[in-house]
Amino acid sequence: MSPTSGVPGVTRHSLRRLAVCTLTAAVAVLPAGPALAGGGTLPAVHPRAETPPLRDDEAGGNADADDPAIWRNPADPDRSLVVATAKEAGLRVYDLDARLVQSVPAPPGPGADDAPGRFNNVDLVHGLKLSTGRADLAVTTDRGNDRLRVYRIDPTRPDRPLTDVTDPAAAPVFSDGQEEINEQRTAYGLATLTDRSTGRSYALVSQRERTRIALLELTPTARGRVGYRTVRTLDLPSAFRLPDGTSWSPCAEPGELPQVEGMVVDPDNGVLYAGQEDVGIWKLRADLTGAPKLLDKVREYGVPGTYDESTEECVAGADPGYGGTRLTADVEGLTLVQEKDGDGYLLASSQGDDTFAAYDRETGDANEYEGGFRVTPASAALDGSEECDGAAALNQPLGSRYPHGLLVVQDGHDAPGDGDPAVTNFKYVDLGDVLDALDD
Repeated sequence: MSPTSGVPGVTRHSLRRLAVCTLTAAVAVLPAGPALAGGGTLPAVHPRAETPPLRDDEAGGNADADDPAIWRNPADPDRSLVVATAKEAGLRVYDLDARLVQSVPAPPGPGADDAPGRFNNVDLVHGLKLSTGRADLAVTTDRGNDRLRVYRIDPTRPDRPLTDVTDPAAAPVFSDGQEEINEQRTAYGLATLTDRSTGRSYALVSQRERTRIALLELTPTARGRVGYRTVRTLDLPSAFRLPDGTSWSPCAEPGELPQVEGMVVDPDNGVLYAGQEDVGIWKLRADLTGAPKLLDKVREYGVPGTYDESTEECVAGADPGYGGTRLTADVEGLTLVQEKDGDGYLLASSQGDDTFAAYDRETGDANEYEGGFRVTPASAALDGSEECDGAAALNQPLGSRYPHGLLVVQDGHDAPGDGDPAVTNFKYVDLGDVLDALDD
């Protein structure tokens, strides 16, 4: 999100989270996978299309691209949709040509001095049984109001496919009242899952500036609305024992803990992958029972630092060499490329160096690192992806445009348009190109 600092490999955003703190939890660490063979350059793939630019200022509606989800129309795959968050500007719905179909505003705060709605992450639920019939849903975290918002996807309304079906009685996810909501330690990252044995659907929601993840069951009401209830929560570690016996925690402003945003659930084995932005990728049970394991670490893992109140920045110390080799903080959008027999990839956005890392989806192979790639410009008019926040992949045929599937990635610096205000959008990449790059 911020440009790089003067410290190689460390962004200003990650520097704010590099300080020495007291150890509060022990973690299990999985063995790392092999580095890129020969230390070569990562392959590049190019986008096929991009959505219209979003501008994060008053004139642009405070629109800031963040996280996408891909909905496949089973009756007509050519009319599939991309649903994406635009923060204070709510949701955007795009067609497969990346053209805008619908804008859904975020609701305001309850009072003039309260935080406005702010949609952070989005995911899909398929075939939830409502009183009005089964429906596919788009579920998003409203960080501004600390709630989930739920939208029914109606393919019979091509110009307005999303309809709000959120239960108006839905309570805040993490806050006890509006005063706490205004502090914005609220619903942030999101992943959904459906229990195949019971048909019940759930959302896993992370808390901003905290390490907490909540498991929420989605609860249909008698009037075709959808609410939710908390099943359980889990707190990931905020401090870590290093090999030299010292303890380390990512630096942050006073009171902040290393948060999670990017998450995805593997539906075949009930595994949740969660990206703790300045730490690495966690692997844990999606029902939030059992011990989480650290699948891979960011390069900055273990780098000491102190927070400078005068500059509101962190000053990094010497790198002790305990970090990983594939991810540069922040770890952001996580998504799955599902293949037959449980094969495929877990993809992660390495935001600090504008790359994507791919891990073997098969847990039996310890989620080995399989390589990476960049999304680079296709032409002077169609740029690539930088500082990617969110990503979504769908390995299913999507009509004539994307017969090999689609990868959608956020671009944190759409060009031409860099500067103030920030200009962002989403890039569409042929998933076949990504798989070819990883297979090379």
